[in-house]
Amino acid sequence: MSPGIFVYPPGRDVVTFDLLSPEALRAAVAGLEYELVDVRISGPASRCVVRIWIDVRGGGVPGAGVTTDDCARVSRALEAELESAGAVGPRYIIEVSSPGIERPIRFAEHWRRYLGHEVRVKARGIAGKVTARIAGVPDEDHVDLVINGIEQRLPLDAVREATLVVDWSAIG
Repeated sequence: MSPGIFVYPPGRDVVTFDLLSPEALRAAVAGLEYELVDVRISGPASRCVVRIWIDVRGGGVPGAGVTTDDCARVSRALEAELESAGAVGPRYIIEVSSPGIERPIRFAEHWRRYLGHEVRVKARGIAGKVTARIAGVPDEDHVDLVINGIEQRLPLDAVREATLVVDWSAIG
């Protein structure tokens, strides 16, 4: 069963961004048996670009993550749903890809999954982009980070961008 999330008044020729909210897309991607890692929407409504990163449920590991076939399957399914519901204008781009090794960290379950790991973070209340260690996730709305030896609690909605830091020397 496909989630009924992409519906709005017929005759519109622009994207309604509420229909492409992270919550709506998480449900749609989960219905396809994948996990939404992140979504970014850019461009004007008349030429919207929707970038979606997916992974296998529970997060992939190198060599066992999503494939190009998985990305194509999700792209086709979302595209069909968006178009049939009239949720996108006549010109839009949808890109579905793997999160890669330096993956975005967005939702509370991602922060928990990478507890103890380092992340690069840009957030309200923090100057610039910093490297921090994930110290805890006390609830669905906050993350505890150690930045320059000091633990700070941040609301997740203050995080503008966060990506996993990979120790390339350990990879070989």
